[in-house]
Amino acid sequence: MPYHCRHCGGTYCSDHRLPESHDCPVVDQWDSQGPVFESTFDDSLGGTGAASDSWADRLGIDTGPGGPLAYVRGNMTYIFLGAMWVTFALQLAVLGFSESLHDTIFVFSSENPLFVWTWVTSIFAHGSFIHIVFNSIVVYFFGRLVEQYIGWKNFALVFVASGILAGFGQVGFELLEGGTVGVVGASGAALALMGILTVLNRNLTVYLYFIIPMPIWVITGGTVVISAFLIAGGSPGAGCVAHVAHLVGVLVGLAYGYHVKDRVRLPGRVQFGGPGGGMGGPGGPGGPGGPGRGPF
Repeated sequence: MPYHCRHCGGTYCSDHRLPESHDCPVVDQWDSQGPVFESTFDDSLGGTGAASDSWADRLGIDTGPGGPLAYVRGNMTYIFLGAMWVTFALQLAVLGFSESLHDTIFVFSSENPLFVWTWVTSIFAHGSFIHIVFNSIVVYFFGRLVEQYIGWKNFALVFVASGILAGFGQVGFELLEGGTVGVVGASGAALALMGILTVLNRNLTVYLYFIIPMPIWVITGGTVVISAFLIAGGSPGAGCVAHVAHLVGVLVGLAYGYHVKDRVRLPGRVQFGGPGGGMGGPGGPGGPGGPGRGPF
């Protein structure tokens, strides 16, 4: 069972969970503040200051095992999956009432880029049933691994931030080209997860469509090549897929993976049903593994 150090952010086995066992920077402070004997570590040590200085404590939120955050700690993958399906159900309900209202609430559009709520709602919204199914597969298999090794807080931040940046990438590119586009879907975030895993373990075995085994770097590289080729060829939205969003998502994941690669360990194999699970328009192909995020 992995243990997450709240001081340096690393993940370690039971033999190395204590700060003194994995050369945690907090050990350097022990001469002046005393050692830590609790398995959960003392929040008063470390570079972020005392526990009472955390944002949660300032807001009066109980972050202990019995507090409200106990329900989300270690379960962000499932929470985001649930949010995706709840949002999809809401989309169907709103579409039955008003298409324009649906777009205003859920679609990140180059026509209304300052509708700031759509920066987030568009991540969880999807263009079709097959679209959300493929993205759910990607998030379920890759998300659990990434969350386990970087922690639920970092996972939540990376997921949302990469999704927003991916949307901005597609919308911004279309604005520069003088076109209009609306994007929905979680593939920017999903492909960021794939990028993270590619850096942490480039030879991680992935079963493409649950059948074809291949190292994850091949799938990630294929996604980058396909997206870059179509963007360079003047088709950033080819096949109703937001290829700029795909590319941005992968690049964000790769960058974050390099940021944490010295602090985590991953298993050598995972079975997975398709890599591309995209973020995009209704039924569009999305790279090697499924439909992609694209124009709505």
